Amino acid sequence: MEENEVKGRKVAIDIEKANIFGLRIMVASGIMFLVPFFMIWGGKHNFRELFGAFSDWGITFILAIVGIVIHELIHGLTWACFAKNGWKSISFGVWWKMLTPYCHCNEPMRIPYYMIAAMMPCIVLGVIPTFIALFIGSLHLLVLGVFFIASGSGDIWMTWLLTKENPKSMVLDHPSEAGFYIID
Repeated sequence: MEENEVKGRKVAIDIEKANIFGLRIMVASGIMFLVPFFMIWGGKHNFRELFGAFSDWGITFILAIVGIVIHELIHGLTWACFAKNGWKSISFGVWWKMLTPYCHCNEPMRIPYYMIAAMMPCIVLGVIPTFIALFIGSLHLLVLGVFFIASGSGDIWMTWLLTKENPKSMVLDHPSEAGFYIID
C-alpha cells in the first residue's frame, strides 16, 4: 500500500523524544530491578562474583547487538502470524539517520494484534530475562533485560497510544516513520 493511498489518520512519534523516553524507561527499570537484585544477591556473593570477568561484559555487549536484530525478527514473526499474507507483508531495514533498525508490516490489522506484536520483543527479550535474572542471580542477564526493556520504549509508547483507539479499528504501520495509520 502506497503512503498516498492510505485513508486513515496518521499517528507518529518523534524519534528524539522516543530516545529520551527510552532513557527514562532504562533508568526507571534499572532502579526497579537493580535494587531488588542487589538486596537478594548482594550479600550472597562478593563483588567479583556478581560482576564477573571483563570478558563476560564483552559477551553481554555482543548479545545486546545481536538482540537488536532478534528484537526486529520477533516483531516480524509476530506480525506475520496475524497478517493475512504472512511473511509477504513483512520487511526489514535500518533508518540510517538514527541508526535504528526497523520491521514494517505493510498490511493493516486489528489494533489488539498489532499491540501484541509491538510488545512481544520487550516481553521476550526484556521482561522475562529480567525476572529470570532476579531468580538466578545473573547481573549480565539483568543488564540485558533492562537494556531490552528500554529498547522497546518506542514500542511501549506506540502501544500506549493505541490503547486510546477503538480496538475494532484497523492499524497500518507507517512505512517511513515511527508510527501508524488508524483506519476506522
